Amino acid sequence: MKILVDADGCPVKNIIVKVAKEYNIPVIMFTDTSHLIDDGYSKVVTVGKGLDSVDFALINNVNKGDIIVTQDYGLATMALSKKSYAINQNGLIYTNENIDRLLFQRYLYRKTRKAGGKTVNPKKRKKDDNQRFEKSLRNLIANIIV
Repeated sequence: MKILVDADGCPVKNIIVKVAKEYNIPVIMFTDTSHLIDDGYSKVVTVGKGLDSVDFALINNVNKGDIIVTQDYGLATMALSKKSYAINQNGLIYTNENIDRLLFQRYLYRKTRKAGGKTVNPKKRKKDDNQRFEKSLRNLIANIIV
């Protein structure tokens, strides 16, 4: 098992590294050339700035049982299809049971915005969000290891 991170804009990289070190799990951070990551633990894969280039590089390195950290529903869907686990930065664990609803919701939001409507903006990140993510990540790892 390894943890693969869609690291562009990921606010929980430090938490991922902290937890991974405790469990001795390798971490691979995927980013494009506009970001620089050096946490002293993770392997960093840097790709060009092309559309979805980070997502494709990440998914090409996923194996069954890996954990993917992403806020991208499409990437989470591909990860689930490869029998891996996916979690977002707020601790939501993507499953085969919730991914269709999330994708449909994204579709409706895009349709609304395209028609000139407004959708809800994400709330400012709080300490509780980080705590919830860490708890969910630890629970996910514990369930996989069992």
